[in-house]
Amino acid sequence: MKVPEVVDLNSLHRLPNMFRRADLHKIHLELLNCLPSLPNMPDFHKLRDELKTSLPSMDFLSSLSGCSILDLLSYCFSGRFSHTNQTDACVLHGVKDDVVNMIAPQIIRPITRWPFFVFLGGAMFCLLASSTCHLLSCHSERLSYIMLRLDYAGIAALISTSFYPPVYYSFMCNPFFCNLYLGFITVLGIASILFSLLPVFQRPEFRTIRASLFFGMGVSGVAPILHKLILYRHQPEALQTTGYEILMGIFYGIGALIYATRIPERWKPGKFDIAGHSHQLFHVLVMAGAYTHYLAGLIYLGWRDSKGC
Repeated sequence: MKVPEVVDLNSLHRLPNMFRRADLHKIHLELLNCLPSLPNMPDFHKLRDELKTSLPSMDFLSSLSGCSILDLLSYCFSGRFSHTNQTDACVLHGVKDDVVNMIAPQIIRPITRWPFFVFLGGAMFCLLASSTCHLLSCHSERLSYIMLRLDYAGIAALISTSFYPPVYYSFMCNPFFCNLYLGFITVLGIASILFSLLPVFQRPEFRTIRASLFFGMGVSGVAPILHKLILYRHQPEALQTTGYEILMGIFYGIGALIYATRIPERWKPGKFDIAGHSHQLFHVLVMAGAYTHYLAGLIYLGWRDSKGC
């Protein structure tokens, strides 16, 4: 019921007040405490140019071409506003306000979350559809017919929406490939849902084909994962998310295999009617795969929040 706090936005929104209350002589330490990733911010030259525009009297900024943002701010505040300097207090507050206006908008700007929420929505729809199917399918033959189709539609929705976070966040800086992969998996997911609604698809002899269809849809994610590894092979986040995605594929693949082969009840009929039969194992493995993919999504969010494109 609570959105995961990948970034503590509440503390970031308090950043302007921290700047305005900060002791200018301690600004170096306060910046490090508030923003540990500040030295890695990419817009060094942009900030320096904006400081020169806002504070034209500080011509010394032109000589700081190689300084980082942290060195630049530290030099501006500790070097120019010492205890012996008789600078007007209004000027000091104006400088701090200028810095707040320049830095805060760059920090309080998390990446869009909609692909992550699409995946969570697909996972919740799948589990809700499955629960509803198990609860109501014994009511009548007609309702069982409808519920089974709802269950297969939920599985297709989970698999297709699982692609959204890795594809979007991996290729958000390459719109062509992002739209290509997202469009492909969306069309394939819709086709799987429509194919699941055909009456002939429910016959027992098509059980293996049903499992193979969903398994094939999951395997189609190999292309964007390999493409991601080629583009970001030097990024540790790319390797971490790939490990989670491989583990997710293993969970889903084993679950589909167990579902299709009806292990272990095919070996000892009647012994696993209450607990331990293939359908229960299938659900456990689906939950494990979805949770693994959720962990990978958190890494994607943290990666793009901190580094962007």
